Amino acid sequence: MTAQRSSVLRVGPLEMLTARELETWHAMHAANPQLDSPYFHPGFAQAVQASGEDVRVVVCATGDGNVESLLAFHRHRSRMRPVGWPGADFQGPVLGAGTTVDALGLLAGGAKSFEFDHLVEACPDFEPWVSSRRASPYLDVSGGLDGYLGRASRSGKDNMGQARRRAAKAERELGPVRFDADVVDAQLLDRVIEFKRAQYRATGAADYFADARRRDLLHLLMRTRDSSFGGVLSTLHAGPHLLAAHFGIRAGNVLHWWFPVYDPDFGALSPGWILLRELVSAAPGLGITRIDLGRGDDEYKRRAKTGETIVSQGMVSGNSMLLAARHVKQSSLAVAKASPIGPRLRTLSRALRGRH
Repeated sequence: MTAQRSSVLRVGPLEMLTARELETWHAMHAANPQLDSPYFHPGFAQAVQASGEDVRVVVCATGDGNVESLLAFHRHRSRMRPVGWPGADFQGPVLGAGTTVDALGLLAGGAKSFEFDHLVEACPDFEPWVSSRRASPYLDVSGGLDGYLGRASRSGKDNMGQARRRAAKAERELGPVRFDADVVDAQLLDRVIEFKRAQYRATGAADYFADARRRDLLHLLMRTRDSSFGGVLSTLHAGPHLLAAHFGIRAGNVLHWWFPVYDPDFGALSPGWILLRELVSAAPGLGITRIDLGRGDDEYKRRAKTGETIVSQGMVSGNSMLLAARHVKQSSLAVAKASPIGPRLRTLSRALRGRH
């Protein structure tokens, strides 16, 4: 049985939170296993705010004033979006285990909708507003590489074995292989961002880092050295060459796989798999027992995963016209993707995004 529904107490800028409310946020994040992702740690919202994004928060409480849930968000006109949008791979209100919240009640301050695309299944009151669901794979890395291999699929084991052999080949051809699990180096992070931006250009994907505030966010996170939360930059070199790198965020024993990159000049070595193998091996020393790969059906995620969670897409709104318009848009996109000209439309869409 869930606790009594919460009611909106107040809405305002992130900095309005009292020390007691921040402590409650920390406590709920630590105590609710469905919210153990670093995206639900208050440090993430604070870093996004410090990067220059306007972060607001809805504080909900029971009738006697005890905080039951908080939702950090961005306001775009009459629309609310989860903090970190569009780069937040897990979303939803922070609340105590077994507690629910009135989804429509979150639409405070004149907001007409709350849009989400990675909502975790921690609050059943969002169910009427869910339009689709997708898998978000993860790696259980308890026990390091040996533990992982005991749980991995045949494909995962094969790819890890190939990664070991390719690392040996890289060492023969390029020089000593060096893996650094947690580096604080601004220049290296800038190179990682440039690799990622080049990948966006090559594929026609929207450039997440075109907004300088998002580049600043990664630097802020990397410099966050809190024992419970922070950014993690991992790099793989062979001789003088940076083969691959990854920037993610961690909270407690969970690391979120966020921005992996590799040098395409060394693509034949599958350096991304080498780096992932090294990171799995280093997990016990980092205190990591799970690596969340984020939503998506990329082949490497399907091969590497040991399990998956489900995240939802949809929009909370009491405005029937907004909901109908969203439904028409989503249905049209689904039909277009399934049609014979779907691949051509996706190619054109990528080209247009790259141009702009």
